Amino acid sequence: MMALLLAAGLALVALLPGWFGGFPPGRLLGLAASHAGLALAGVVPAALLGLALGVLVTRPSGRALRPAADALAAAAQAVPPVVAVALAVPAFGFGWGPTILALLLYGIMPVLRATVAALEAVPPEARLAALALGYTPAGALREVELPLAWPLVLDGLRVALVLAVATAAVGALAGAATLGTPIVLGLQNQNQLLVLQGAAATAALAFAAEGLLLALAGYGAGRGRRSSASPASSDGTAQSRKP
Repeated sequence: MMALLLAAGLALVALLPGWFGGFPPGRLLGLAASHAGLALAGVVPAALLGLALGVLVTRPSGRALRPAADALAAAAQAVPPVVAVALAVPAFGFGWGPTILALLLYGIMPVLRATVAALEAVPPEARLAALALGYTPAGALREVELPLAWPLVLDGLRVALVLAVATAAVGALAGAATLGTPIVLGLQNQNQLLVLQGAAATAALAFAAEGLLLALAGYGAGRGRRSSASPASSDGTAQSRKP
């Protein structure tokens, strides 16, 4: 809730100057939509790759690859986004391409580490019980391990999404329409109001993304508690009715 309140306050800070000679609110909202789309285009493949690597290196057949996966993710995040965007321009041209590559590189590590930590935190007894019930290793992963690990994995996804939203602003340097556009224009024209609008709008979008994912996590946790409590309450009711 606090993140959503901060997002609303920063959104007002970003939009209000538009009626007093700043960046027009309509254009700012359009840039916000483009910015959100660009962030999602970068974070979705990063999340899928991080999840896949996290699952791979926690399987018996892939444990030897964990040092290489950790080193690769760390090296990818060590490259500053601005540098990644600049280096990708000759290959991908101007626009979304270089920024998506930078967001992909930047988002793998938090998802990978969260997935590994979450799967390693699953009690071995849960997996062994699933195998004893006839599940295949893939079935035990899908039906038992991943559901138990999901809350921690969601934390990693939240971090990756917030980083993507915050970092996507550098896409303006490569010609992408993002909330970094007012910042670049403000720096070029020495207009501090435009810089403030772009920075406040970017921060508002990042807080909004975090707040939505926190709300989703809270909803999922509450639903899980209710579903786990239902069988117990039903058993208690049935026993109380026995003579």
